[in-house]
Amino acid sequence: MQFYYGPHMPLRILDEIEFWKHQEEEHTVVIRELASGLETPYVEALKKWEEALSATHQHAVRYIESVIRAGHYVPEQLQQQVLHFVSYCLQQSLQFIELCRHIKTRSKAVSQNPTAKVVLDHIIRESEYFVGIAQLLLYGTHSALAPRTHSSATS
Repeated sequence: MQFYYGPHMPLRILDEIEFWKHQEEEHTVVIRELASGLETPYVEALKKWEEALSATHQHAVRYIESVIRAGHYVPEQLQQQVLHFVSYCLQQSLQFIELCRHIKTRSKAVSQNPTAKVVLDHIIRESEYFVGIAQLLLYGTHSALAPRTHSSATS
């Protein structure tokens, strides 16, 4: 992701969230469909995750609409809400990764399905990619969402 979007950065961040949460939502279905005989607790957990990720995806869409309506000036309160939402999405993805790892290492159905293992590794890597983006935004460029101020002091 590029970081030169200036005042459009909140929108760019939300675009990433919208994309990755939809991906994770679809991945719950892929896992269920690919791992035939997947144990019931994992199937049920994946269905709950599908619902949760869908809800997060819809929240991202609503935030995108709010930022678009805000125009060139995104109020500080909305910027803070977006940062909080990014943090929430980061934690959600970390938990989803843990579920995928758990399924990969503990599911008998997956242990007998080499393709499912490869796909789970791919799904984990994709979610880790989003985690990296979110961490960079939150911890590396925290000011990416902050309004730019100019100092009147001279050097």
